[in-house]
Amino acid sequence: MGIGSVQEVLPPVLDSTSAPPSLFDGTTRMYISYTCPYSQRLWITRNCKGLQDKIELVPINLQNRPTWYKEKVYPENKWNSFLQAPSLEHNNQVRGESLELMKYLDSHFEGGPSLFPADDPAKREFAEELLSYTDTFNKTVFASFKEDAEKEVGAALDHLETSLSKFDDGPFFLGQFSLVDIAYAPFIERFRPFILEVKKYDITTGRPKLAGWIEEMNKIEAYKQTQRDPQELVEIYKKRFLVAPLATH
Repeated sequence: MGIGSVQEVLPPVLDSTSAPPSLFDGTTRMYISYTCPYSQRLWITRNCKGLQDKIELVPINLQNRPTWYKEKVYPENKWNSFLQAPSLEHNNQVRGESLELMKYLDSHFEGGPSLFPADDPAKREFAEELLSYTDTFNKTVFASFKEDAEKEVGAALDHLETSLSKFDDGPFFLGQFSLVDIAYAPFIERFRPFILEVKKYDITTGRPKLAGWIEEMNKIEAYKQTQRDPQELVEIYKKRFLVAPLATH
């Protein structure tokens, strides 16, 4: 799928020694971490809309982040050494929360296909349900990394499998590719290899719709441009969940 096929050279990561950009100068900026799933949601949406030339990426070093980000850009930022709640600098305002920012990009910027089913009430309602469920899904899987919760994780994954069967006009959650797929993709990208290595369990076993969805997602150029090496993600999760105390977002 040729969505977001524009290639770009990624800017270097900024740390505590880096000078801030010229804030509130009319430039639209997206503050992210290259390794954070919440940031990746926004990054994928930007790419799908073909907004690489309109929205500048500002990647932040999570282990050594610049103080100016919290002090001058986004004081409300929620973060730890593994997560960077993304933010968007646009029209001299800074906005946060990844799900809301995805919708904001889709509705406030021209370019690329619409990623939300505005003209289909049934799909729109189901989209909202699935977007609301992302937090429950993620927390269920995260909790299983620290405790024996295979039954709960299986039920959460089965819910995704069932959801992928609701519409038959394509392999995605709403049939056609949408913000819902973008919301789940960064987490599935991390959960699958981590669970496979640590728990010796493939989350797609017995879930052909989910397996097909992952295959189709991996064909989308706008998403592929944001992906990290699976082993890198596994090592990050090992440090977070098998060594450090459970972090919250």
